[in-house]
Amino acid sequence: MPIHLGYWKIRGLAQGIRFLLAYTDTEWVDDMYEAGPAPDFDRSSWLDKKFNLGLGPFTNLPYLIDGDLKLVESNAILRYIARKNNLCGTTPEEMARCDMYEYIVMTFRNGFVGLCYGPGYAEKRGPYVKALVETKLPNFVEGLGDRKFLCGDNIAFPDFHFFELLDQHLAFEPGCLDNFPTLKAYHSRIAELPKIKAYMDSDRFFAQPINNSMANWDGSQ
Repeated sequence: MPIHLGYWKIRGLAQGIRFLLAYTDTEWVDDMYEAGPAPDFDRSSWLDKKFNLGLGPFTNLPYLIDGDLKLVESNAILRYIARKNNLCGTTPEEMARCDMYEYIVMTFRNGFVGLCYGPGYAEKRGPYVKALVETKLPNFVEGLGDRKFLCGDNIAFPDFHFFELLDQHLAFEPGCLDNFPTLKAYHSRIAELPKIKAYMDSDRFFAQPINNSMANWDGSQ
């Protein structure tokens, strides 16, 4: 029985999970919900089903249904799939880095999401890009060091989330990695993994939209 992954019909929080599912050869079905256009951004495709799926009191998107197990929260979903496939680090040091980067990458995402969905996008975009290339990306370069992946020489679940964020930022600001050969090589290293490449070349993968219809930037402009 395939896993069901529920989310909006966008990349958003679900795409890192999709990459992990593809990498682990996990059979899954995307339960996609679509928000309507402006000005109402109708969300009834999700809201009409939200409390009929047995997801419990914390019902939210994304969700994962694996047989009798029903999960919400993207990091919990990533970690669940990773545990089943030994992708939570292979040494105590790597495991500790997984714990750390799980939160560091989410903090990075939250800043980007705040820009994309929040007020004042036109005024804040420039300062965000400045901070990205002057602070945020250099911090990841330093953190990565000479390791192949975030947590060590073996890929682990935070890498799939971070890879997706780098890919989103390349759509947002195409030259943002030009001065960071370490991160360019890291992004290429994951993109060229056979299972990731096969997924990105398949009909299941979509480059846009990255964010939902009510976002200031959804990946198409």
